[in-house]
Amino acid sequence: MIKTEEEIELIRISSLLVGKTLAEVALHVRAGVTTRELDAVAETFIRDHGAVPGFKGYGGFPATLCTSVNDEVVHGIPGDYALRDGDIISVDCGAVLNGFYGDSAYTFMVGEVKEEIQLLLRRTRESLYLGIEAAVAGNRVGDIGYAIQTYVEGFGYGVVRDLVGHGLGRKLHEPPEVPNFGRRGKGKELREGMVIAIEPMINLGGKKVFQQRDGWTIRTHDATPSAHFEHDVVVRRGKAEILSTFDYIEQALISKN
Repeated sequence: MIKTEEEIELIRISSLLVGKTLAEVALHVRAGVTTRELDAVAETFIRDHGAVPGFKGYGGFPATLCTSVNDEVVHGIPGDYALRDGDIISVDCGAVLNGFYGDSAYTFMVGEVKEEIQLLLRRTRESLYLGIEAAVAGNRVGDIGYAIQTYVEGFGYGVVRDLVGHGLGRKLHEPPEVPNFGRRGKGKELREGMVIAIEPMINLGGKKVFQQRDGWTIRTHDATPSAHFEHDVVVRRGKAEILSTFDYIEQALISKN
């Protein structure tokens, strides 16, 4: 699934729009807001910028965002839950513009969050960038997973096995699968021009998860919190190139304080 430079630029535009959407959501993340309200903010923002929500209707998913709170890992459906002080919420967002997808996720803190959970978020995010460092031509998918897994397991965290990163382009999920665990030198070879979404999903406790009866929401088996960060990346020689960004989100969070 090698992309041309023109296709890569279109994916970049979509990915940057997702980053701007998450920044708009960041401005509204606070105690008392419902996840459905955050979803409405995101959908309006995406459509106002000439794009279409990438998740809404995908496989029957009913919303623009996946909003996963505390022990919810991913694929949480927005609803009436009002955020509380001390919560964390993973917000995963996709958008389609010019026929190409962007896909990114960020885990936000609501008010005062326990230090051990703050560390989980920081280290999960750090593991994302370690995985990105391994996403260079000539390496293999297992090198990405190994970099993420060895880092976070060093802190005693659990690496979710049931969900993985993926290729990205005209479809939301393309080959190859990109697990957050693995062995060096194993798996599909990374070739220049591949675009992949790397997204560590890391649990404070064990690695086991289960799916709720809603058919979407994934939760940790031991009810411990889970963190999730995601970037869209193009495989290059020597150093991967990140197409998405957290910069808009960070600026929004600073402006709130």
